[in-house]
Amino acid sequence: MADLELYELDGCPYCAKVTRKLDELGLEYESHMVPRSHDERTEVKAVSGQTGVPVLVDNEHGVEGMPESDDIVEYLEQTYGQRADV
Repeated sequence: MADLELYELDGCPYCAKVTRKLDELGLEYESHMVPRSHDERTEVKAVSGQTGVPVLVDNEHGVEGMPESDDIVEYLEQTYGQRADV
């Protein structure tokens, strides 16, 4: 299992913003595509308490379900951005 997991929806611009940052930082992650219907997003709800995407899980740092693309991008930059400079 990857340390980073991303719950996302195909065609979601907020999800694309997060995947661009993950790729920019050279981070490997496991993608979980969620259903279009919010009612069917039981897996992401169990992880984050809500049905919106994107949601990031970072098993290495104890992040169990971070929502909001801006917050995720900021977290990735702060947590993993130094690795890109090495």
